[in-house]
Amino acid sequence: MLRTIFMVGLFALVGIAALNLIFGLLPILFHLLFWLVGLALKIALVGLVVYFVIRIFSPETARRLKERWSGTAP
Repeated sequence: MLRTIFMVGLFALVGIAALNLIFGLLPILFHLLFWLVGLALKIALVGLVVYFVIRIFSPETARRLKERWSGTAP
């Protein structure tokens, strides 16, 4: 009986420690996630600007790039 009480207490302490660890790391993980999404959007925006510049000054190169990355065969 005493062993059961100690085991329940031990599992409760381990559970509290695990919840503390999880909820302590959540803000860090969300910050990292939002930073990565922001970085991906910045990279996509730079790629879009470069593509439009290429499309304006060299339409043939833009067409070849579009065919290469979209997978359409000529």
